[in-house]
Amino acid sequence: IPKMKPGFQDGVRSSSNSRSGSHDRHEDHTDTSDSESFSLQVRKLNQQPQVRKPGEHGYDPNRYRLHFDRESREEVERRKKIAREKILEPAPEVETEVDIEDVYKTGSALDFPKRPPWNYQMTKDQLLAREEKCFREYLENIYSTFPPSQLSYFEHNLETWRQLWRVLEMSDIVLLITDIRHPVINFSPALYDFVTKQMKRNLILVLNKIDLAPPSLVVAWKHYFKSRFPEIHVICFTSYPQQDQDPSTVFKKRRKRRKGWSRAMGPDQLLSACESIVAGRVDLSSWKEKIERDAATSRLPLEDSEEEDDDDESAAVLVEHQTDVAMEAGGFSQEIYKDGILTVGCVGFPNVGKSSLINGLVGRKVVSVSRTPGHTKYFQTYFLTPTVKLCDCPGLIFPSLVDRKQQILAGIYPISQIQEPYTSVGFLASRIPVQALLKLKHPDAEHGKPEPPWCAWDVCEAWAEKRGYKTAKGARNDVYRAANSLLRLAVDGRLCVCMRPPGYSARKGTCG
Repeated sequence: IPKMKPGFQDGVRSSSNSRSGSHDRHEDHTDTSDSESFSLQVRKLNQQPQVRKPGEHGYDPNRYRLHFDRESREEVERRKKIAREKILEPAPEVETEVDIEDVYKTGSALDFPKRPPWNYQMTKDQLLAREEKCFREYLENIYSTFPPSQLSYFEHNLETWRQLWRVLEMSDIVLLITDIRHPVINFSPALYDFVTKQMKRNLILVLNKIDLAPPSLVVAWKHYFKSRFPEIHVICFTSYPQQDQDPSTVFKKRRKRRKGWSRAMGPDQLLSACESIVAGRVDLSSWKEKIERDAATSRLPLEDSEEEDDDDESAAVLVEHQTDVAMEAGGFSQEIYKDGILTVGCVGFPNVGKSSLINGLVGRKVVSVSRTPGHTKYFQTYFLTPTVKLCDCPGLIFPSLVDRKQQILAGIYPISQIQEPYTSVGFLASRIPVQALLKLKHPDAEHGKPEPPWCAWDVCEAWAEKRGYKTAKGARNDVYRAANSLLRLAVDGRLCVCMRPPGYSARKGTCG
């Protein structure tokens, strides 16, 4: 296997242990033992001891190990200095407008790895070796085309891409879930082309979490994607409808669900899209009846609906937890709706709400939900009804040219692994009035005098003062913890920054 070029990373899949946060930040090692021969120093996280002898085959406990670039102390200090000195000024609204061409450069090397051709005469080792070779060539093509400084943090773990291959092969319809706040980041044109042109399958784009965006922006994004990608079906979805979005209270509590997950908005849109695609080849009447039952339950008083949920526990959803056996070679089948069952594959980036969407469709919690990117590791299947099966793929980060600060606010880059969060807070505060929303007092403000100008560091220090975040030694304001807290508020949607399609500000001004 050839050596990787500078800037390569390996194995960025997350495990549930990545939530250890501050402990992980100090587990720095120089990576010289792996066969890839990295030329960059990286931080190994969640490293597990090998329990088998060298040469033995079996499960590799480090297959989902996290690798992140280790930035130099000088670079971290340089950005901290900027956060202390650069005065925050509101960014023009036009700066929030993003075209998908700026993110993915359609037709460029910013593709996703495909399963190479194979046949039944090949052994398993031969197949794995061919897949690894093709994957290495895929990475080399990306890094020979774009400098590492331009590339976003993306998935370098072949094991995870293999699961995407399997989900795509199983699916009759592909459900691509995006977050309405930054849908162009979550939408890979290469995946759209592969599904619609090579696989000849239908792709449904889900604009999820629409409760976090104004209705006019939802409509604008829907029109944008329909005009740019005419073969897709676009639907809107939220697992938390009719939430109070008062700016004075939104940061105090997370979006909460009522028991049962039966009040999600959008299942009927998904059913309608599937009905138009299936065209009577699969009986979807049981799905329609289920949606009607869930809607009836949602109209009951809270106490009655909880009793209804308790009585309906016997109607458990059949969940198939997949393992390595499911990842073995299996060719793409041209047969659709096999055995009269519609299989819908759910694909998307981490933190776009895939698990919450599935819970909302099922009507009860069947998928654990986590803010940690990469929480789900193996794809899993759920029988929504006897004729409808959902297949949930782990969150995958496709290569793009997204700025790191934007990736952090989109929940793609784990906040617990950020070495310098202050410039990301500045990016946030220049796009929404964080100080006003959180009612912060400037740390250097004096009574009777005008308020001094704000910088990113001031915002973090003011939030630390308000929340009582103190360091263990010296009891000073813990600005690092405060910065992480602010970024988590943004990821959760309690401080909401939304991207806009090109020309949105001009059209809004004309309409207004």
